[in-house]
Amino acid sequence: MPGMAASPRIFEYLRFSEAYEVVYLSWMPPQKNEPIAMYAKRMNERITHERPILLGVSFGGILVQEIAKIRPVSLVIIVSSVKSNLEFPSSMRVAKKTGAHKLLPTQWIKNLESLALQVFGDAIKARVDSYQKYLSERDPDYLDWSIDTMVHWTQTDFDPNTVHIHGDADTVFPFKYLDTSNRFYQLSKATHAMILTHHKWFNSHLPNIIKQHAHED
Repeated sequence: MPGMAASPRIFEYLRFSEAYEVVYLSWMPPQKNEPIAMYAKRMNERITHERPILLGVSFGGILVQEIAKIRPVSLVIIVSSVKSNLEFPSSMRVAKKTGAHKLLPTQWIKNLESLALQVFGDAIKARVDSYQKYLSERDPDYLDWSIDTMVHWTQTDFDPNTVHIHGDADTVFPFKYLDTSNRFYQLSKATHAMILTHHKWFNSHLPNIIKQHAHED
């Protein structure tokens, strides 16, 4: 599951074993004021495999955790994401209290560079044009819903079996706020866009991570 506003193209450099059937999920239009639990239920209908391995990036990582609450899974892997709202940076906490985030989406839609910086982080400033191709979801209603849903995510307790992969140079979900105590993989100098920039690491390490942690009860 790609991140907010992103298409499955962000996974284009990943290579998976033929032992796996890979299904790339994409964002669908949310219903008005739709709770994330209901959205996850609708997205779950697109998943036909029993006990799948779910991998989600950024906001997609939040969504796959919600899907795992309503179906048996073999493993949940989140990348450049958070396991609970306790890992949110202070800016998101302030946005929740003040509602300031509701002023942002229209600005992002008019300015693709602003949207790209928010989705992938500050480190892409020099290459923003190359990253714009990954931003397929620009509908105002979708962006409004995504941002508001993320800011108001209520999860505080998380499944300890969740695998968390994160870069210590991430500016969207800064490393210092994260719980790194269990099943946590840190990538040095990796940013929020590391699913693209560090695809070689994922291709080398994901098979072992899955082998080590999947199917454990």
